[in-house]
Amino acid sequence: MKSQVAQLNLIVAWLWIVLGFVAGFILGLNFHREDWLGGYASHKRRLYRLAHISFFGLALVNLVFYFTARELFTAKPTVTLASWGFIVGAVTMPLCCVLMAHSTKWRTLFAVPVFSLLTGGVLTLWEVLHL
Repeated sequence: MKSQVAQLNLIVAWLWIVLGFVAGFILGLNFHREDWLGGYASHKRRLYRLAHISFFGLALVNLVFYFTARELFTAKPTVTLASWGFIVGAVTMPLCCVLMAHSTKWRTLFAVPVFSLLTGGVLTLWEVLHL
């Protein structure tokens, strides 16, 4: 292993997979109700679905980063920042989705997960291009 920096990304990846299962179970308890969260096409229900699926998508991103960092990178500030970008994005995305589902005033908060994930992605790409 060239870098230990991404170990937390592996933990977040598996934790997010488990939380995705739990969130799916909780949401699934009410899917049979047509009017739940305002109905299938409502803004609130769409954001809850996005929060649920973001657990799995961002778990995969963190898992891919873990294996990329483990095999290719040595510990340096850009890799550490990329690692934290993916972690912050994973933590804040479902939270932002649920907050926004209940009040549109939280809309600008989406910048936190988006810019965190963009930072992680751009820095990882930078490091891959400079191997």
